[in-house]
Amino acid sequence: MAEASERQRHSRGKTRRRGAALEEALLDAAWAELQEVGYPSLTMEAVADRAGTSRAVLYRRWRNRAEMVISAMRRHRPMLSGEVPDTGSLRGDVLALLTRVSARLTDLDPQTLYGILGDYFTDTESVAALQDQVPHIGAEVMATILKHAEERGEVRQGISPRVSTLPTDLFRHELLIRRTPPSSRVITEIVDDVFLPLVQRQESTPRQHPKH
Repeated sequence: MAEASERQRHSRGKTRRRGAALEEALLDAAWAELQEVGYPSLTMEAVADRAGTSRAVLYRRWRNRAEMVISAMRRHRPMLSGEVPDTGSLRGDVLALLTRVSARLTDLDPQTLYGILGDYFTDTESVAALQDQVPHIGAEVMATILKHAEERGEVRQGISPRVSTLPTDLFRHELLIRRTPPSSRVITEIVDDVFLPLVQRQESTPRQHPKH
C-alpha cells in the first residue's frame, strides 16, 4: 500500500510529449528518483510513474536502469563538463581536469557507482557498448588541452590518440579496480610519472666532442 501511494504521489498524469521534451522529462524523473531512493531501490517502473509515462517508453530508449541512470548523470552531473582547464601549463591543466572529475565522483553516493558498474558487467551487451564508448570519453577535452600545450611549445609533435587520452584512461582504470575515485596522490602520479614524460618536448642537448 505504501509503495502504491508513493507512486501515486509522484505520478503527474500521462501527457503527450515527444522528442527532446520527452527525453528531458524522462531524464529529470530518473535523476529525481535516484536522489530520493538511491540506486539500489530505483526501478524503471517508479521512474515511469514519476514521469507520467509507461515503462515501454523507457525501454525504447534504455535497455536497463544502468543505461538510463548514466544518461541522467550525463545530463545533470556530467563528469567532464565545464570550461576546459587553462592554467598556463600542461601539467596544471591535466591535474585540474582529473581533480574535477574525482571531486564529482566523490559527491556521488558510492552505492550508485557500485550499482551501475555491477549492472553493467553482468550484461554482455552493456559491456560491449561501454567498451565502444570508453575510448571516446575525455578525448575531446584532452585534445583541446594538448592543443593549448602545443601552442605554448610544451609538447612534442605527433602524439597518438592512445597517448593523448592516457590520463583519463588511467583514471578510469583506477576507478574500476579500486572502486573509489583516485586520490590526489594517484592523480599526481598519473600526470607526473606516466603522462608528462611521454608527451613533453625533449630539449636537444649539445653534442659533446671528445677531448683529445
